[in-house]
Amino acid sequence: MLAVVFVAALVVLALATQAGIVVFQHRYPARGKPIEVTGATLNVVDIGPKDAAGPPVVLIHGASSNLEAMRRPLGDRLAANHRVILIDRPGHGWSSAAGDGAATPAAQGRMIEEALKKLNVGPVILVVHSWAGALGAGMAVDFPARVASLVMLAPVAYPWPGGVGWYNELITKPVIGPLLAYTVTLPLGYFLAERGARAVFLPQIMPDDFVADTATPLLLRPREFLANARDLVRLKQAVTEQAPRYPEISAPTLVISGDVDKTVSTNIHSRPFAAAVPNAKLIVLPGVGHMVQNAAPDLVIREIEGLIALAGRGNAAAAN
Repeated sequence: MLAVVFVAALVVLALATQAGIVVFQHRYPARGKPIEVTGATLNVVDIGPKDAAGPPVVLIHGASSNLEAMRRPLGDRLAANHRVILIDRPGHGWSSAAGDGAATPAAQGRMIEEALKKLNVGPVILVVHSWAGALGAGMAVDFPARVASLVMLAPVAYPWPGGVGWYNELITKPVIGPLLAYTVTLPLGYFLAERGARAVFLPQIMPDDFVADTATPLLLRPREFLANARDLVRLKQAVTEQAPRYPEISAPTLVISGDVDKTVSTNIHSRPFAAAVPNAKLIVLPGVGHMVQNAAPDLVIREIEGLIALAGRGNAAAAN
């Protein structure tokens, strides 16, 4: 009898999950252009004047989010005067999941590099947040001609004590992980998503419309929840392997972090990264947590525009 009840409950949860997928995808439709790359299709939003002076700005989001998390505080404002390219990382938002092989910063960096080539884009100002800090650092090492300047916002760059949450470890396990993803995570996550997002903002207050405006509920879709968990579980090994190469980064680099970030420790990541990179500038914002682009958008935009101007002066000098 208990087995029958258990199976019936799973069936109900699976049906609720499928209904939730339909609702979320209708509520938060794709707003970008699909670009085929090796192993995935990336959703790319390309805004702002294409003929703007200076390198385009490429914005890459962190874990548990999508490109809207970077578009709202930075992308739309920068696009008033600059070409801005926002990309859903593989498996996130409206980019297709590419399996376990795409769950590392290096693999995703290769896909983004391929997409930028297909857009006929030259060197860019690469702006990355949180998880994508490892991706940005890796691209600056692997594709130095692509990265005119690197902007790291509350970045992950080094291994850290501890793990990435028991639920992420569990969801990546064979059989049990997909079972949970396709039954429990969406109905349960729907009631926990806003609370989790508010915790990431602390000590700042999350805007009341943040979850809806950034299409955060898309994360609860099974294929995206699985992709996000794989990204997180494989991140520590990835940064352990690439960290010794950070002194090779030649691009002007800016690191902006908050001194009370409880999600990604500034002392573990930002400070040693800025010390390791030859041409790096570190800004630590007092009293600011993990969402630095939301807490200090004016400062972040001002610094990005300074790097665009620097790149323009460098191009002019090279031409002479």
